[in-house]
Amino acid sequence: MPFSSMNKDKIQVLKSDGTKSPEMNASVQSKGIYLMRSDVLVEPNDLIQRVMSNGGTETFQVIDPGFHEGAGGVIPAHYQMKVKKLGLPEAEKAIQSITYNINGPNARVNNNSTDNSNNIVNVNNDLSESIKALKAEINRLELSTQEKAEAIEVVGVIEEQCKSEKPSKAVVNALIGSLPTAASIASIGSLIVSLL
Repeated sequence: MPFSSMNKDKIQVLKSDGTKSPEMNASVQSKGIYLMRSDVLVEPNDLIQRVMSNGGTETFQVIDPGFHEGAGGVIPAHYQMKVKKLGLPEAEKAIQSITYNINGPNARVNNNSTDNSNNIVNVNNDLSESIKALKAEINRLELSTQEKAEAIEVVGVIEEQCKSEKPSKAVVNALIGSLPTAASIASIGSLIVSLL
């Protein structure tokens, strides 16, 4: 009898980062799960969710993945997982993993709580206006298309440096020094450095 005929249960592997494997066939026992596949990585503390034909679900926590390499083409590589069955409250708590990626001024997440904080954001409008003026000045100068493109690229790097958490005056000064020589560019450049 082939091993695949014993795999009648439908399972999914839930990783700690929130990703979920596609549904797979396995054999679910009270203290172990047998998965005759090696193309899925199962690690300790991953969750295995069994979807039953009656619409219910069971959740198991992996204690030991128990991966075994294949044996001479007769037995394929597979998992013999040692698991712990989670009760409903434990399962709901374990499955609930929310990842928030936020950035920008005043970015925040309030999850079932009241926010009584005060946030102060300093957005340096003078700096962004000076960078716009620098771009406009480069476009106004009589430069070749290639020289303008290179200069605009340098201004883009200056802008990124200015947006960073700790901009380096030395780097910005060196970048400004690499721009085409013109009194107006030097003047705007020194203003940008002074605003850092």
